[in-house]
Amino acid sequence: MNRLAPSILSADFSKLGEQVSLIEKGGAGIIHVDVMDGHFVPNISFGAAVMKSLTGKTKLPFDVHLMITDPDKYAPEFVTPQTEYITIHQEATIHLHRSIQVVKNLGVKVGVALNPATPISSLENVLSDIDMVLIMSVNPGFGGQKFIPVALEKVRALSKLKAEKGLNFDIEVDGGVTLGNVADVAGAGANLLVAGSAVFGADDIVKRCEDFNNIIK
Repeated sequence: MNRLAPSILSADFSKLGEQVSLIEKGGAGIIHVDVMDGHFVPNISFGAAVMKSLTGKTKLPFDVHLMITDPDKYAPEFVTPQTEYITIHQEATIHLHRSIQVVKNLGVKVGVALNPATPISSLENVLSDIDMVLIMSVNPGFGGQKFIPVALEKVRALSKLKAEKGLNFDIEVDGGVTLGNVADVAGAGANLLVAGSAVFGADDIVKRCEDFNNIIK
């Protein structure tokens, strides 16, 4: 099932609860939570307290994207009854298999993200251990960037590899996803579609979510 995952990095934080209610009303499937530490990526976003403030305020699950150094240390802070995925970056950990097991042992699904320059071959030996692969279609750190077209090639290759190996992980794409390209992204094989400014920058957030869903579903 394809799901729209609006990124609250682009939300108006003075109206965060209200805007989360709007994306839920519009049919969003999951809330994408971008966590940045100013070290692994050149920006700082927010920590677990902001995400936890939404617990119980929405029925939507959380899709936590840790763009941070030392994810093993901080991942436990993001576990709530609504946390579905915690995703770590392949580039952020020396011992990827061990980091994957750390997240799995928290009782949530584990994802691994790949930056635009990182090949999918780097995950060859852990694909059977993970629940999701996140293909970055921008360089991580800031919202509002333009989609990097090579991401589509990576999604197609990953989708083919998934079928060949008989695996069942989700494929997520994050960065520069808009109404204009989301059909191509979903058509390439992604089933989790992250959109930030394309959702929260709309005058009518509910309708924008509905427009995305009309395309991806």
